[in-house]
Amino acid sequence: MEIIPLLLLVLICLALLFGYPVAFTLSGVSILFALICIPFGIFDESILKSIPLRIFGIMNNVTLLAVPLFIFMGTVLERSGIAAKMLENMALAFKNIRGGLSISIIAVGALLAASTGIVGATVVTMGLMSLPTMLERGYHPSKATGLIAATGTLGQIIPPSIALVLLGDTLSNAYQQAQLNMGIFSPKTVSIGDLFLGAIVPGLILVFLYSVYLLLTSQSIKETQSRVIDSNKIYTALRNLLPPVTLIIAVLGSILGGFATPTEAAGVGAFGASLLASFKGKLDLLTLNEVSKNTVKVTSMVFFILIGAAIFSLVFRGFGGDTLVENFFEELPGGVFTATLIVMVVIFVLGFILDFIEITFVVVPIVGPVLLAMGLDPVWLGVMIAINLQTSFLTPPFGFALFYLRGVAPQSVQTLDMYKGVIPFIVIQLFLLISIWVFPEIATWLPSQL
Repeated sequence: MEIIPLLLLVLICLALLFGYPVAFTLSGVSILFALICIPFGIFDESILKSIPLRIFGIMNNVTLLAVPLFIFMGTVLERSGIAAKMLENMALAFKNIRGGLSISIIAVGALLAASTGIVGATVVTMGLMSLPTMLERGYHPSKATGLIAATGTLGQIIPPSIALVLLGDTLSNAYQQAQLNMGIFSPKTVSIGDLFLGAIVPGLILVFLYSVYLLLTSQSIKETQSRVIDSNKIYTALRNLLPPVTLIIAVLGSILGGFATPTEAAGVGAFGASLLASFKGKLDLLTLNEVSKNTVKVTSMVFFILIGAAIFSLVFRGFGGDTLVENFFEELPGGVFTATLIVMVVIFVLGFILDFIEITFVVVPIVGPVLLAMGLDPVWLGVMIAINLQTSFLTPPFGFALFYLRGVAPQSVQTLDMYKGVIPFIVIQLFLLISIWVFPEIATWLPSQL
């Protein structure tokens, strides 16, 4: 009997390798497998009757309304050209610093990543906006592409990203399930705001380490730029930067300060981004149509995967898969350390073939309750998973960020240059990951203070 849930996992992996859509593979294979097993008495058919309730619960989850609103906000900033203008103004503000363009790309990329939370969107946008300029300024292709790819992955860890919203909601459910399994019928909760707080310090540390590395290595970059300070231009640049930066800070601050829920803050962000674009004359009917279509497309993908993952989780548990995973972890030598290490390695490898959405909805509900029942802090676990996936998306030869950048990079940029360029940033991310493992307070201190 123990082999049955493993066989289900194998069949799903095979279907994914053949290129079938993730959402329909998760739900379709799970239901067909259950229907085949029902006549043999291996699966209880009454479990399938819970599927409508699972779907209704997903659609009735108010927190998940933040997803389309944050997607809309980020898409408006991107399609209206506000993001490109931010990069231009930031580069002007750092004009008199050697390597200032790279610093401005980190700053704008971090803000864009925070507003979209989607690795592909950030990498493609930053690649189109900044890669040609960097190459013209004398940046080596490896350094330029490595910086853009690394900056794009910041969307995994810098709040208020969609990745953290989805991960926070999933971890909250896993945390409650872990406590119920332990016989605690008044379970504590962990909110998306708690995960945002836990991710702020690691995110800022990562941006700082990126900047230090670039400043230390910028002496080799032959940037041809004037050293004459034009105070009027600097003032204009900072003035143009103020509205979008204020919007992002207001959205994040309202969540962290407890003034608004993630959904309410996302609504304010979407409305604020629309106002900014309107004031700048960039939000015409054509742009609004494109933004709306993109929001619907991405949101539909997220929710279809979520529904498919919910059905898979239901069937997997019906076969006793959760008990199998729990027994496996409990029998491991080294206890929670070994269990956590194995989960992190598995998530890292899965990051080569699956997006963060699939991993969040499929893997976390399976392993999360077991790890949390072993005493791990949910905020710490969430931050570790986010940074782990961030590193996975950047690691050659399968990193998603590299594929996205390859699609918009000029033919003159070699793929090998891209692989070489991301290595220093991978080292920085691994250093941060190990640091948080050794010193959990990096992620847990700020949430404990508020």
